[in-house]
Amino acid sequence: MPPPADSHVTLELPESLRDHVTVARERLMHVGIRPETAARDAERLARHVLQWNRAQYLTHAPEPPPAGFPDQFHRLLERRERREPMDFIIGTCEFWGLTFAISRDVLVPRPETELIVEEALAVSRAGRPSTIVDAGTGSGCLAVALAREFPDATVMATDISAAALVIARRNAERYGVTSRIEFVHGTFLEPIRDAVDLIVSNPPYVRTIDAAGLSPEVRDFEPATALYAGPTGLDAVADVLAQAVGRLRPGGWMIVEFGFDQEAAVRRLIRSIPQFELVRVRPDFQDIPRVAVIKAVDSR
Repeated sequence: MPPPADSHVTLELPESLRDHVTVARERLMHVGIRPETAARDAERLARHVLQWNRAQYLTHAPEPPPAGFPDQFHRLLERRERREPMDFIIGTCEFWGLTFAISRDVLVPRPETELIVEEALAVSRAGRPSTIVDAGTGSGCLAVALAREFPDATVMATDISAAALVIARRNAERYGVTSRIEFVHGTFLEPIRDAVDLIVSNPPYVRTIDAAGLSPEVRDFEPATALYAGPTGLDAVADVLAQAVGRLRPGGWMIVEFGFDQEAAVRRLIRSIPQFELVRVRPDFQDIPRVAVIKAVDSR
């Protein structure tokens, strides 16, 4: 009789390092992780425990693992089996070619958010910003990346989460830009007193009713305050746009990320503000409209 569908995966006792990774891959597939992702995650967990690069792993994969490896590896594997995101298990995430510390207090930086940095560089060709605000900074990935790209600029990074600001400050320290980034506890642009040249924001934009459809990695582990924005998913985007009035100097730029199927609504929001002009909408790597590039105009 075959084992019940929910029984745990059993394989031969692993001997080599590769055997351990193969068993891990099968266990991750058993809990619903796609085969290609399971294979990548199993190897990444092994290399994290060993502190090896991929070349070292491939060289030594046929050999027995070092003493102590199995226990450490399988403790981390159990966390991934519970669908905890790999980046939280490892404790770091790559963004804009940099390595950022993260925790469950912040959203995991997404590749599409790098489009904000790209657009900031594009609009700066007409004049480099001297003052930048990252509204809702989270891990600080945008603030740190922009501080490095614009070494003459000062940056203010705001967040409603004090715990997130701790992570963001740690990342700024890692890259030596703390002297040019001010971390401020507050909601988006509310703490800003003077008009600035550039505002960037990746605000929450998931509809609350869509929570059940999210992957367990997102729904069960990432902070709700960084994900959800009311029944339409537009509450936070609308707040950022409204708060930017008077805080973005005429001729300044604002770059805001938004979610799937929200382009039309975001366009309407921007049209409703006479001080702003939508210059373009940038699609992401799946050709989904993702980033609004806005210019402040003199409406007098």
